[in-house]
Amino acid sequence: METLWFVLIAVLWLGYLFLEGFDFGVGMLLPVLGRDNAERRVMINTIGPVWDGNEVWLIVAIGATFAAFPGWYAALLSAVYLPLTLFLIALIGRGVAFDYRGKVDNPRWRKAWDFTIVAGSWIATLCVGLLISTTVLGLPIDANGDRVGSPFAAIRLDTIVGAFAFAGYALVHGAVFTALKTEGEIRERARRVAITLAPVALLPLIALLAIVAGLWAGVVALILAAAMWRLLANRDGQSFALMGLAIAASVAILFGSLYPNVLPSTLNDAWTLTIANTASSPYTLQVITWVAGFGTPAVLVYQGWTYWVFRKRIGVKHIPAAH
Repeated sequence: METLWFVLIAVLWLGYLFLEGFDFGVGMLLPVLGRDNAERRVMINTIGPVWDGNEVWLIVAIGATFAAFPGWYAALLSAVYLPLTLFLIALIGRGVAFDYRGKVDNPRWRKAWDFTIVAGSWIATLCVGLLISTTVLGLPIDANGDRVGSPFAAIRLDTIVGAFAFAGYALVHGAVFTALKTEGEIRERARRVAITLAPVALLPLIALLAIVAGLWAGVVALILAAAMWRLLANRDGQSFALMGLAIAASVAILFGSLYPNVLPSTLNDAWTLTIANTASSPYTLQVITWVAGFGTPAVLVYQGWTYWVFRKRIGVKHIPAAH
């Protein structure tokens, strides 16, 4: 049961990184791809029906960790308390900005909220990347699972690479998603930006995978190259699918290299937290497995239906006048 829940938590993180990845990417690229208010409204409308639903994957991933591996939950989240708090502030500010930017028809008003969206998207992606890379690369924790050192012990060169790994992926993923969901000038601009940024923006992800798993990073690099090749061929859907395959392979490599550990100790291997010494009781795992068995299909069906309903491309012509 411990292994099953470890895999399920990895899948939940995969769902979050894939769905919220393009979501954050759109926010990060808002002033780059949106040249005026109408174009920025187009970009926001591509994620408007789904951005809050995408965050459910994070809530469930953290909740599942708390229920299945309370020792992992306690050690990791208390050790990265400051980045986690910054992450939550960024999410709150970003969500408020989506709702408030259109409340007043004033350029300065919209500019302030657009800045909040961009800043919130960048900060959130960097913090998520830091959290995931810290989980895989480890923390200075003692025999009791407590962090040793300053509140910034999680911020190291390798975890900074991890932070930019997800930020860079989200940047390109957001551009590919914008190309998939829009038409006209915004679509062409998004394609050019994705192809231009990819060689640099995706390097940290490849570097993180190389640090963790060596030559397996080459597999992801080939998938990402194929995604850009299909984008060059105007196959936006295929490119988007390949970006999803790349993050799926990345999560499999990262969590696969971590198993059966859940949080390595950089001080002493004997103090590393594992699925065995952090898991809940067998009865608890059985109960939450039944709950997940009923709840997960319902969430997947609902979210799949939402994406199907809002599947069509949109452009400036679909945007009504501001009021």
